[in-house]
Amino acid sequence: MLEVKNVDTFYGKVQALWDVSLRIDEAEIVALVGANGAGKSTLLNTISGVVHPASGSVEFMGKRINDLPPHSIVELGLSHIPEGRRLFTEMTVHENLEMGAYPSSAWKIKKETSEQIYQVFPILKERAGQLARTLSGGEQQMLAMGRGLMSRPKLCMFDEPSYGLAPRLMVEVFQVIKSLRDQGLTILLIEQNVPRTLEIADRAYVMENGQVVLEGTCDNLLKDDYVRKAYLGL
Repeated sequence: MLEVKNVDTFYGKVQALWDVSLRIDEAEIVALVGANGAGKSTLLNTISGVVHPASGSVEFMGKRINDLPPHSIVELGLSHIPEGRRLFTEMTVHENLEMGAYPSSAWKIKKETSEQIYQVFPILKERAGQLARTLSGGEQQMLAMGRGLMSRPKLCMFDEPSYGLAPRLMVEVFQVIKSLRDQGLTILLIEQNVPRTLEIADRAYVMENGQVVLEGTCDNLLKDDYVRKAYLGL
């Protein structure tokens, strides 16, 4: 479904990604693991068109997308839920959800989709008329996830969805992500909670200093001495 090939990405004159390659198959969860500054968010920004690679390619559903603007990539069925939520704080919960239904095909069925989002996150239905800034941190994260799903994506990229959440809400977020995969959504996941991430993901890539240094099934990575020491504290 998604294939990144030999990508180099720069911020100005500073290189952030070095010859990065990965693939994601349909209906699987693939995790990106690495320390802060490893290049994980930059890779998601490169895939979603926020930044464009200096070399290499990004293909989604067989179509090269690395020169497309973000809104065109969303229309193709790829959604990016960024780190930090980035909600429209002076808009209501429901208005924020509607902003996620950008593609014309999604806009036509936004009422049906929003009802599905409310079923996944019932608290958002209770808060539908509230301004986003009045929500708790957990509710804001649910809203960010719901907004990202409003475009009816084929593949959804989550960047640190459990950041700053209480343990109970963190468990809820992981349950939602797993259930979305079980419903057929393909997922690329960056998450600080490495043990829990490797429990629900099918495969993972380990990034350091803008490069992929390890890849494999989560079962194999959980047994890898370097991963166990560096990321699991074992």
